[in-house]
Amino acid sequence: MPTVGVTRDDLFARLGKTYTQDEFELLCFEFGIELDDVTSEREMVSKEQGESKAADLDDTVIYKIDIPANRYDLLCIEGIARSLNIFRGIEAAPTYKLVEPKKRQEMRVHASTKQVRPFVVCAVLRGMKFDDKVYKSFIDLQDKLHQNICRGRKLVAIGTHDLATVQGPFSYTAEAPGDIKFVPLTEDSLEFTGGDLLEHYATDPACKHLSPYVPLIKDSPLYPVIRDSKKRVMSLPPIINGRHSRITLETTDVFIECTATDLTKAHIVLDTVVTMFSEYCADKFTVEPVDVIYEEGSEGVRHFGGAKEKGVFVGHETTPRLSTRQAEATVRDITSIIGVEILPQTICELCTRMQLGPATYSPTKASVTVTVPPTRSDILHAVDIVEDVAIAYGFNKLMPGKTPNTLAVGGPLPINHFGDQLRDEVARAGYTEMLTHGLCMTKENFDYLGRPNDGSAVQLLNPANEEYEVVRTSLLPGALKTLHHNKSMPKKNGIKFFEVSDVVFKDDSTDVGARNERHLVAAYAGLTAGFELIHGLLDRVMTLNQIPRVPTPGSKLANPAPGKSGYAVTPCENEKLCGTFFPGRRASVWLSVSGGPWTEIGCFGVVHPDVLSKDKYDLDFPCSVLELNLEPLV
Repeated sequence: MPTVGVTRDDLFARLGKTYTQDEFELLCFEFGIELDDVTSEREMVSKEQGESKAADLDDTVIYKIDIPANRYDLLCIEGIARSLNIFRGIEAAPTYKLVEPKKRQEMRVHASTKQVRPFVVCAVLRGMKFDDKVYKSFIDLQDKLHQNICRGRKLVAIGTHDLATVQGPFSYTAEAPGDIKFVPLTEDSLEFTGGDLLEHYATDPACKHLSPYVPLIKDSPLYPVIRDSKKRVMSLPPIINGRHSRITLETTDVFIECTATDLTKAHIVLDTVVTMFSEYCADKFTVEPVDVIYEEGSEGVRHFGGAKEKGVFVGHETTPRLSTRQAEATVRDITSIIGVEILPQTICELCTRMQLGPATYSPTKASVTVTVPPTRSDILHAVDIVEDVAIAYGFNKLMPGKTPNTLAVGGPLPINHFGDQLRDEVARAGYTEMLTHGLCMTKENFDYLGRPNDGSAVQLLNPANEEYEVVRTSLLPGALKTLHHNKSMPKKNGIKFFEVSDVVFKDDSTDVGARNERHLVAAYAGLTAGFELIHGLLDRVMTLNQIPRVPTPGSKLANPAPGKSGYAVTPCENEKLCGTFFPGRRASVWLSVSGGPWTEIGCFGVVHPDVLSKDKYDLDFPCSVLELNLEPLV
């Protein structure tokens, strides 16, 4: 949870009221934030660096306020004061507007940026009025965003420039480190090349605040760089801006660029910066858009392509979006979750207090539709609306003096309780439990197992590396990788591993588009394949569940006795699974619950030599595996 430090007197001036500490703590509680500490600049420096360093500092009271991690609009005094005033009903939520200039600024993105940071979004704030306090808040907000949603500048890096010192159109390219020469913001006149500058920041103690960002691009053959039309370097993202275009107290027109590896987060960051500080523009809450043009071969063409410019395909986007959208929650959901009956009109008024207005009630749908402004990127689901209604209504007023009519006794979910019991029993059978990562490479999940990629795996949009491309749909990759990393163990008595954990499949019928399944995987490796041992473990699991085996004469499934459950084993004919196992040494596991239809719940067999080959799981000894879906057994 981020903590924002604001000067108490400045905050009270913006709120138009002076509070005692207890009164302000109550206001924070009512709004869903928390006053964490009351301190001063002298006190903070004294604690961190000693009394001698704090001697010349003042005792101005600073409030340290804890902010929800997803409320990026509250990371500065402007956002906190504005939100509290709207919550108290003394100020209307502003309307943020895109104002068309005589000629839009342009940012052209070269194809070379695809190798480093492929996206950029931009905006212009006109007629800004800076003073010391506004300037400090402007810088602090960027730092807070870099620490939070930007993930230490890995996902997004913000650059701000004095528009009067540069000339558009601007270009975003990736160049060899030696070709980038400029005076960075940290220097007065000393010029560096890109490579020398990063070496300087990595080793100079005076630049230790920048050293954590150096590894982000240091080993890249090309460094991202933003230039103006006169080829002057404005920024070397995500490290430092150029001194030439630096912001000063005399700056009136601000050009903002955010380079990114995650386009969605880049838009959130840009919207947050411009909505917070457009209140200082000559025309309040107005922003000037910028055209971002992605040249052929750049990543943006895939997202925004289609247009032709001089015979070449380009991608075009206008930023910032400042998008306003609609979200809906039923009155029944709101009142049932909160536990209080609230009139629809009152719900609409409460939403307005939380900057989700105008809100309207539809009698035909019995639902409330709210307007989500660009500052509220945290509203993702109807439950988020319910939460804001509860905050505005008042947590202290929920169920006053009322106790539940029913006694709720906590306990594990049935699937978790079953999984815990099963772990004990499999361990007693001589297997060692393992815990593997839920993410893997696409190839490991499909190609390495000899299975076709049927599109059932949930893909990560921006994986950290190729090891974490998809959420696993099988526990087998983790089991086989564990065997690989433990292949030096003695095999005389065999190596036995097992895991009870979740796999994930795409499922459009769910709210989130995916569902979890609890699976059991067991692996045996040794001097022999151990098919009979894995088969025996399956029989043991079914015996513990009091599910008898149903004979399968001629490998045909026969119905169990009416009303009785049973399981059966038949040769595996599932084309999606057959490639994993050796022909003739593979089987499918079927389950019939209470005499119902047969359902395939798993498979087992001797792993195919192709799967164990050196270019896949690299195992030089035979092994057998069992994978079972546990959900139908609960």
